[in-house]
Amino acid sequence: MTGTLVLAGTPIGDIADAPPRLTAELAGADVIAAEDTRRLRRLTQALDVQPSGRVVSYFEGNETARTPELVEALVGGARVLLVTDAGMPSVSDPGYRLVAAAVEKDIKVTAVPGPSAVLTALALSGLPVDRFCFEGFLPRKAGERLSRLRENEVERRTLVYFEAPHRLDDTLAAMAEVFGADRRAAVCRELTKTYEEVKRGPLGELAAWAAEGVRGEITVVVEGAPEIIESLDAEELVRRVRVREEAGERRKEAIAAVAADAGLPKREVFDAVVASKNAARPNP
Repeated sequence: MTGTLVLAGTPIGDIADAPPRLTAELAGADVIAAEDTRRLRRLTQALDVQPSGRVVSYFEGNETARTPELVEALVGGARVLLVTDAGMPSVSDPGYRLVAAAVEKDIKVTAVPGPSAVLTALALSGLPVDRFCFEGFLPRKAGERLSRLRENEVERRTLVYFEAPHRLDDTLAAMAEVFGADRRAAVCRELTKTYEEVKRGPLGELAAWAAEGVRGEITVVVEGAPEIIESLDAEELVRRVRVREEAGERRKEAIAAVAADAGLPKREVFDAVVASKNAARPNP
């Protein structure tokens, strides 16, 4: 008879948030696969529990190589507990490969629900929570980050991202550029910890705030794209940009304003303006 794979959520800050079942699973599992065995030791000490099973490391660097070993233990009937440093395994943490491999072998997979930075930040953000999507960490390189954000530019659902503190200012600036400086957002820092902070406001203001330096673990929640208010053809978009330019606005600001009014990506309005300009040029 095959064993069971248990995905266990661990506290993202306050140790008191540990679910009661976590203690029992830590004490009774045959194998505990931990993202960081040192953090696991601190967790078990804080919970006053002594694991009886074998403890192995399971992190990004050895995930591929160690998965077959854990699957073999599961096939042999072991109860394998998977824990990461904080939150739920598989959510921007190791776990997906092991779950997929266990499912392929028809091994039972269950979970000990626990704290989640994604859901906690979403609930605290003050932004719509009825529909949302989780984007994880954005690429580190500026060009790749902009490309990913442009993929989300017209996403109507609330967006949730993880980010490293030293990249937060660049990320918020890029979001303000792509989504618009007035798009509402919330930066959630050190959730459930002593210095928990939720900073809410337009992306432009948050980018300026983050430029001074921010510490801690960060989750960013961004309002979804506005509903398309009206359907406008390229000619009308160009006309509206021209009207704003004639009133004294710079082209970049005029394009951003027209896009916001129409609920369209800035790129679409920009392309319409460029196409109109090219069409107006006399043929050589």
